[in-house]
Amino acid sequence: MNKLVVGNILYRPMRSAISVLAVAIEVIMILSIVAIMIGQVQGAANQTGGVGADIIVRPPNASFLSAVGGAPVPAKVAQVLAKLPHVAVASPVIANFNMGNALQTVWGIDYASYNALRPFAFVGGSPFQGPDDVLVDDLYARSNHSEVGGTLRLLNHDFRVCGIVEHGKGGRIFVPIGTLGTLLGTPDNASLFYIRSDSPANQDLIDQEIRSAPGLQQYQVQTMQEYMSMMTPEHFPGFNIALRVVIGIAVIVGFLVIFQSMYTAVMERTREIGILKSLGASKLYIVNLFLREATLVAIAGIIVGILFTEGLRFGMAAKFPTLPFLVTTHWRVYGAGIALVGSILGALYPAWKAARKDPIDALAYE
Repeated sequence: MNKLVVGNILYRPMRSAISVLAVAIEVIMILSIVAIMIGQVQGAANQTGGVGADIIVRPPNASFLSAVGGAPVPAKVAQVLAKLPHVAVASPVIANFNMGNALQTVWGIDYASYNALRPFAFVGGSPFQGPDDVLVDDLYARSNHSEVGGTLRLLNHDFRVCGIVEHGKGGRIFVPIGTLGTLLGTPDNASLFYIRSDSPANQDLIDQEIRSAPGLQQYQVQTMQEYMSMMTPEHFPGFNIALRVVIGIAVIVGFLVIFQSMYTAVMERTREIGILKSLGASKLYIVNLFLREATLVAIAGIIVGILFTEGLRFGMAAKFPTLPFLVTTHWRVYGAGIALVGSILGALYPAWKAARKDPIDALAYE
């Protein structure tokens, strides 16, 4: 039977190639969209984890996403936090979306305290020398061809690139917090505060100290571990819905192409089916024959799709280094399973239709 299946596939190479390509496209759609969407979440989590803080303090009534827009609280709160007994460093930060040439987040930082959380590793240049200086990370510099001494326009303001740092320390673009606050109309404010404790064992004590400090009782206090645990697709509005829509479209594409391919194969091989049935082939044998063919086509498409996605991953890393493209083993298996099941479902009706053909009518078919 396997020889017959392979022979049927090779006898119609163009139709088989199109079917393989359709399944491959289904796999590529699933893996690439998932890789970009989950890569964004995981990339943001990795960046935040590299800040070097133990605790994050956010304004009252703020969601975990609200730290990327505006500066609603006084930056001098950092001075109060820094005086608490078990706080080693308290750093105010403004994180603001910039809708310029591309969607990006600009971080306003107090360099001395932010660097004290975990020192910047400089690839070139130096820290801020003036209010109009900007630091960029190495991935941003490579992607945007930025060089030390060059000009970067942000928020309708020209900044001088004073230094390039290694990626993984919160953001990709850093400017003085006072400058960013002034551009946003809130020169003395901040979005949130990062805290490094004198000892990881004292994080609970710091939480209690903040909640006991006058004026800070309503502020939200989370350890970085707690904050990072929220950086998952489930906590982003519409994320899983978007994933399901993309996967659903991909499954429909694969289903329809396999259905059309196998249905056409049944019509083309009517006499062949009649010969098999006249020789004693059962309905189950005929169904098995067509399902094996669909499965083989699906497996070939899955392999092509995964290989192409791997090539796409390397291409994205070279062309867009700031765009995380995360292809996990879990999603490779999941995407392959979805494509395989969709292909088998698409072949069921054509296979059953072939099995129900009357051998006399099939042999008389021209």
